[in-house]
Amino acid sequence: MNNFDNELTLSEGKSPYTSALLILVLSFLGATVVGGGIGFFAGFLFFDGDLSEYMEITNDITASNAFKVPAYVMQGVSAIIGFIVVPTLFMILYEKKRVNLFFSKKTTPIVISLAVIISLAFTGFNSWFVEWNANIHFPEFLSAFENYARDMENRAMELTKYLTEFESTGVFVLAFIVIAIVPGVGEELVFRGFLQNYFHKAYKNIHVAIWASAIMFSAIHLQFFGFIPRVLLGALFGYLYHWSGNLIVPMVAHIANNGFMLLLMYMYEFDYFDTNILDLETQESVPLSTFIVSGVVSFVLIYYFRKLNSTTTSHT
Repeated sequence: MNNFDNELTLSEGKSPYTSALLILVLSFLGATVVGGGIGFFAGFLFFDGDLSEYMEITNDITASNAFKVPAYVMQGVSAIIGFIVVPTLFMILYEKKRVNLFFSKKTTPIVISLAVIISLAFTGFNSWFVEWNANIHFPEFLSAFENYARDMENRAMELTKYLTEFESTGVFVLAFIVIAIVPGVGEELVFRGFLQNYFHKAYKNIHVAIWASAIMFSAIHLQFFGFIPRVLLGALFGYLYHWSGNLIVPMVAHIANNGFMLLLMYMYEFDYFDTNILDLETQESVPLSTFIVSGVVSFVLIYYFRKLNSTTTSHT
């Protein structure tokens, strides 16, 4: 039986639970407090107006297309500081290691390309769970929570629609950096690089570690009606990381997943498609035949990916 020996020696002499909590709290504070503050002033540099007008619009950034570039800058700076800068410093100062430890195991262009294909194929399969999760209804006694969750979901949807309406190719490129590349790098660094390794050390079971970090990955987005498909996607990235042993693999797969969605939206915006195949409001899944084919292709490729990366080294 093939095994994988990809566990990193993190949190030596420390509790992995404490380390996991620390990286989550520091990343959150880095993104919201430090990154949010720096992003606010960075965004102002790209705003054509005075500070009082800028501060007023930040209360409802979707109200003006003139605020779109500052909004990208704010979001990008916040994410870079919270999910890339802070974790990198955490690795150096707390773990006493270099972040390139996550990329030290050799991989190949074939492995990375296959991970991208798997990520894209999985989109059709996961769309069924997107539609199902979006249409969940709670019993009457939980109606207050459902209303609250729906309100949060609607606000997130409104912001997503605003940020994915592209007036030009330049705006699309900026959106690709902020919505695809930065989260693909930062979120994988925190949730797969740190949390998955910490949970693996804590529970001594890679499957528990992968699914626990995937649940945390989904929960931090604070979107209940997209919770399940995001957990499944996080678990997919977790297994791609575990089997390959190199964090660049799930990073590229994550970027491809987000970027492909943006590309489809961009192509619709500029009339490459007659209909919006990614209508955010309807949240409709693909046809059943596409769902089945996508699922079969995804799991065949996942099996091949695992076999391609397998070793005979024993693993805890």
